[in-house]
Amino acid sequence: MQTWILFALLTVASWGIYGVLLHAGQVAMGDPQNGRYKAFFWVGIAYFLIAVLAPAAMLLAAKASWSMPSKAVWLSLLAGTMGAVGAFGALLAFGAKGHPAAVMSIIFAGAPVVNACVALSLHPPAGGWSKLDWRFLLGIALAATGGLLVSLYKPAPAGAAPPAGQTTPR
Repeated sequence: MQTWILFALLTVASWGIYGVLLHAGQVAMGDPQNGRYKAFFWVGIAYFLIAVLAPAAMLLAAKASWSMPSKAVWLSLLAGTMGAVGAFGALLAFGAKGHPAAVMSIIFAGAPVVNACVALSLHPPAGGWSKLDWRFLLGIALAATGGLLVSLYKPAPAGAAPPAGQTTPR
């Protein structure tokens, strides 16, 4: 197996657990009004520890140059901003009574669709848009449909009534 796949799967596992833990942290704060902000404060500290100190240590260990092109710095800052805004949006969705299973399903099904659209607009396919493979388009449709179905038909927690329109299994 190629190493990059292991790192990608690390991200899948981490981000798959992220929403559930973020919601649990928000609830555990015991502050319905400000718990989400308190939880996100600690997420920010974790981001600092992992996203600032770890690469700094790796750069220092590699004796890397600290010279960086300004365009690359701004693009990287923008990427980090998008990540933080997305994480904050997930937290706000939880605060607005979104269930973690539904919220994260929408995010993780919708994000690849947005990613594909943005990537294709920045790097159009060879031969033009009409040359897109039908399987690629089907994949986008399936991702969006999957997120919708998981959100609409998520299981009700134990002891709760199922959402309107759903029946309990017999």
